[in-house]
Amino acid sequence: MHSDAEWRQRLTPAQYAVLRQQATERPWSSPLNKEHRQGTFACAGCALPLFSSSTKFESGTGWPSFFAPLEGAVETQVDRSHWMTRTEVHCARCGGHLGHVFPDGPPPTGLRYCINGVALDFVAA
Repeated sequence: MHSDAEWRQRLTPAQYAVLRQQATERPWSSPLNKEHRQGTFACAGCALPLFSSSTKFESGTGWPSFFAPLEGAVETQVDRSHWMTRTEVHCARCGGHLGHVFPDGPPPTGLRYCINGVALDFVAA
């Protein structure tokens, strides 16, 4: 979609580190943890809507958490970094790293999409 130089120009250093280099922001550092208005959380890289506010929940982990993405918005792949196996979540359009999904979320899915807030933009309804 964009060259590395273009991504560096389009994104803040923190966004670039997470979205393009698979970094993780510090827990409790995102203002989106406290975002409770109705709306949509979109990819900070390409503005693709990713999560509805109706699927957001307080996981206590320090990152914005959701029990389901919007249909077709995210893709996953196996992540074997840091001496463990996890499921990485990335934007279906630009491929930006968003976070990881874990099988310890609430009903109805039982999933916890643990997403870096810096990888998201909130759009109020």
